[in-house]
Amino acid sequence: MINYQPNKNWFRDLSHFYESATMRKIMRSVAGIGIATALLCITVDYFDLHGALQMGSGVYSLLGIALSIVLVFRTNTAYDRWWEGRKQWGALVNNCRNLAIMLHASLPDGDKDTRKFFAKHISNFCIAFKEHLREGTQIDELILMKPEEEALYKTKNHIPNYISFIIYNRVEQAYRNGEIRDMDFLNIKPQITALLDILGACERIKKTPIPFSYSIYIKMFILFYGLFLPLGLVEEFGYWTIPMTMIVFFAFIGLELMAEEIEEPFGNDNNDLPTATIAHNIKNNVFEILEARNPVIDSKVSEPYVEVP
Repeated sequence: MINYQPNKNWFRDLSHFYESATMRKIMRSVAGIGIATALLCITVDYFDLHGALQMGSGVYSLLGIALSIVLVFRTNTAYDRWWEGRKQWGALVNNCRNLAIMLHASLPDGDKDTRKFFAKHISNFCIAFKEHLREGTQIDELILMKPEEEALYKTKNHIPNYISFIIYNRVEQAYRNGEIRDMDFLNIKPQITALLDILGACERIKKTPIPFSYSIYIKMFILFYGLFLPLGLVEEFGYWTIPMTMIVFFAFIGLELMAEEIEEPFGNDNNDLPTATIAHNIKNNVFEILEARNPVIDSKVSEPYVEVP
């Protein structure tokens, strides 16, 4: 995710617009439609086809309104998915902190090993979670792992599920051993359950994209509108049709490609959620709460943003 300060420097923000991979796609598409429009204008002028290819501009106004309505729905739907993902990761931050605080308060004083155990596995749950929503958990990113643990994790298809089981199993064991009281155990259980609830909500977002036919329909609508728009403008505006068509196409294709980028919010694109940063912030918070800091974990901070060309 690109970090910036809104309402600070409007022109400076504009000067960096081409750093966005999506913006480069938009500009390439606009350049393509500009070339096609230029060829049309040259052909009409060279072969004196004035009037032969002219189409009434009124129909484009009606089509433009229809396309705008569709794009508003498309953009709102994509942003809802992005915002829902952000809310779920915000809930993950809160639940991990609450779980760490409850464990720290409930465990016997001086039991540093158990506190370190929970700090490690809560942190690994979040780190595994972020990659689980991408291409699959990277075992080498997990912290404080022993060789036998790495070998065991490699046999699991759903590592966040397995880590949540380890956390719950250790809490259950502590309860049976009398390390945690009844009321504390009842309060801790919902926090562990919430981790899987958040995981399931994010999986729902990832595995339920916008229907393919709907996405293809919008792309075709925008493409045909951009290709045929010059026919309605060339007779009246001549070569000014080129920049006018490019501006209109820029508006429509820009909304579609931005919506396409944010509808899948858990990847590495420019405007995706900073899940790597959030996961490592949770790691630092949890270790601080449980007073089980280790210099090893502070160095294992992955790059929060990797641009996808």
